[in-house]
Amino acid sequence: MITIYGMPDSGNCYKPRLLCALAGRPFRHVEISTRDGGTASPDFRAKTPIGKVPLLETEDGRYLPESNAMITFLGEGTVFVPTDPFTRAEMFAWMFFEQYSHEPNVAVRRSLTIYPELADVASEARLAETLEGGRKALTVMETRLSKAEWLAGDQPSLADICLYAYTHVAPEGGFDLQAYPGILRWLKRIEGLSGYKPMDWLPRQ
Repeated sequence: MITIYGMPDSGNCYKPRLLCALAGRPFRHVEISTRDGGTASPDFRAKTPIGKVPLLETEDGRYLPESNAMITFLGEGTVFVPTDPFTRAEMFAWMFFEQYSHEPNVAVRRSLTIYPELADVASEARLAETLEGGRKALTVMETRLSKAEWLAGDQPSLADICLYAYTHVAPEGGFDLQAYPGILRWLKRIEGLSGYKPMDWLPRQ
């Protein structure tokens, strides 16, 4: 069985858990946090020198960091990876967009808002910058989702799982999703998928 090391309240850590839930793949969860120094421990750094979660441990003992790399690996052979080459490339384009334009703003502003230990770096300028950047990213998504059910192709893909993770908790960072009706409908479609589990769900050990 695979093992996923991560934090229950992290969107990046939620991505592989959600994919496993949707795909019906069992996994073991090991909680480890950046907030208490757990990811800086020598034992964890021996597994991944970058010292970040999530981290995937495969059945044969190999380690894979980075949430989008993890879901790409775990998504092989599932319905969440399009077989058409162009649609698959579109899926990856949205996943790159998530890491370059969405996560650095939507996820970062949420972190600055909900984690008290980040108060020292949550300046007015930083909050304003991430609010503007996050709204731009959400508008890009809304443009697509106002006329399509899914981000890439005509069925859910890794792109939807990837961008759902931090979009559905964007209000915790001060983003008003009522301004994006296409996104709201998309969120409900994802939450209606067979096997869906919320962010705070963890498998029984």
